[in-house]
Amino acid sequence: MTIAPDEAQHDARQYQVMREFVQSMDDTLPGKFEITKEGIVHDMMSPARPHELTVLRVRKRLEKVLPDVLVAHTGTPDVEHAPEGIMRHPDVMVIAEADMEGEGSFDPRTLLAAIEVVSQSNPDNDWVSKMRDYPLLGVPVYAVFDPRTGSGAVLCDIHSTPAGPRYATRKEFVYGEDVTIGDWTIPTTDLPRYA
Repeated sequence: MTIAPDEAQHDARQYQVMREFVQSMDDTLPGKFEITKEGIVHDMMSPARPHELTVLRVRKRLEKVLPDVLVAHTGTPDVEHAPEGIMRHPDVMVIAEADMEGEGSFDPRTLLAAIEVVSQSNPDNDWVSKMRDYPLLGVPVYAVFDPRTGSGAVLCDIHSTPAGPRYATRKEFVYGEDVTIGDWTIPTTDLPRYA
C-alpha cells in the first residue's frame, strides 16, 4: 500500500513529516515502512519463510566470496537520502564494514549493491519503485530475487535518462544458475519458492 502526499515530488517538509510518521509506527504496526518519491510504502505482511530463507542464503553465499573488509548486511539502519526524499531498507546490502560506523541511516552512496527478495504482497515495490529509486540514490548494482517465479535480475551501469537515472544493463537469471552481483558470483541453487 502507498500513502502519497499531495504532490508526487514532495518537498523537505513533507519528507520530514513522513519520516516522523514512519518512526512513530516502527513498533506499532506490523510490516515494513519505506519512503519513496510517491510517498510511504507499507508492506503490511510480515515476510514469509521462503522470503527470509532466501535472504539468509543469499547473505551467507555472498559472505563466502566477499573480501574481509566488506559485509553482506541484513539489519538496520535504513538507507536514506533526505534531499531526494527517499528512505529504503534493502533485504541485503553489500557495504564496507568501515562505512557502517557512526550513527543514523546509511548513506546510499556507500552501498556497493542492494539485493531485494520480492515480497508476495507487494512485488511492484521491488520490480518498479526500487528499480527507479536505487539508481537515483547512486546504488551501482541492484539484484532482485523473485521466489514467485524462481528467477531474478541484476541491474547495473547507471546512466541518465529524461526520467532520471536508470540502470542501463539488466542480466536475468533463473534459480539454479550462478549469478554475478557486482564482482561476486554466487549459486542460486536451493533457493525456496513461494507455494
